[in-house]
Amino acid sequence: MTQISEQALQAAVREYRDPYLEKDLYDLGAVKSLVADETGKVTLMVELPYPSKGIAGGLKQLVTNALENVDGVEVAEVHVGQKIHAYKVQKDLPSVPGVKNIIAVASGKGGVGKSTTAVNLALALQAEGARVGVLDADIYGPSIGMMLGVPEGKRPGVREEKYFLPMEAHGLQTMSMAFVTTDKTPMVWRGPMVSGAVMQLLQQTLWDELDYLIVDMPPGTGDIQLTLAQKVPVTGAVIVTTPQDIALLDGKRGIEMFRKVEIPVLGVVENMSVHICSNCGHEEHLFGDGGGERIADEYETTLLGQLPLHMTIREQTDGGKPTVVAVPDSEVALRYRDIARRVGAELSTRERNLSGAISSVSVKTR
Repeated sequence: MTQISEQALQAAVREYRDPYLEKDLYDLGAVKSLVADETGKVTLMVELPYPSKGIAGGLKQLVTNALENVDGVEVAEVHVGQKIHAYKVQKDLPSVPGVKNIIAVASGKGGVGKSTTAVNLALALQAEGARVGVLDADIYGPSIGMMLGVPEGKRPGVREEKYFLPMEAHGLQTMSMAFVTTDKTPMVWRGPMVSGAVMQLLQQTLWDELDYLIVDMPPGTGDIQLTLAQKVPVTGAVIVTTPQDIALLDGKRGIEMFRKVEIPVLGVVENMSVHICSNCGHEEHLFGDGGGERIADEYETTLLGQLPLHMTIREQTDGGKPTVVAVPDSEVALRYRDIARRVGAELSTRERNLSGAISSVSVKTR
């Protein structure tokens, strides 16, 4: 049998470049083992640092083909997994028990589809293999429960009379002020009360070993938003905008706010990028063209993706079954999953939080 060259095997593995991080598997530190036995069988173990279930099959096939072209290799087995780490937060704030990373989804103004994006991003991260939760921090207009199909009036469980058990919807762990109040409760609160309520929901919920907690921030860049950005231990922020000039101006304010409190902006999502007619499929840029790309370039961040303005997205979300779970193989759902991989990949380039394991709060059962 021909002696298999280890150098040739490594060169074959290096032929694959990660499409999101633009590095080969060795440079990513993703190769955990590469073993060739006396029968000509090669086994490669790969562990990517971000949610990547959607590309695992392609990676496996491409690298398998490359390895089987090496002299002496009879068969190659490639195993692809992923491991998501905890990354540093602003000013080394204490982490939330049970949560590795908190991602804030924000917008400089309302009406740009921030909550819809937050929900579908969470579901897309989950579809890519991560454990995910959603915190609805929009106290004045909590809508996450409705978007996820949580029955009206359903209340979270309570442990030891002070901890909430997150509600589960489509596999996500979720918490919202709407779960502990009624739709007729007037939220006539000043800023400190709002931020205090959000922190209570965040810290007194028993999150169960989440890779990512998506926080749907209140729209705007005022005192409430700034206070939350200073108090919530955020590992990165995603800015949602539309292409129109006024939304872009507000999106810039959002980026500036997060930079002020030293939270990295992972990128920009351009929502309502193009209108797709539900009758004929005609595409038209109702709100302008290329705005998200311009703001990303100006602030040297990433354009994470562009999403269309389509009636079905609104209908699915209003019906409690967002696009990613309603039609998982649709073009829009695949765009959300691509955005999720980009968010995870971008976050994986940040400095890790090595302050210790982020464990869930231990409580007594009754």
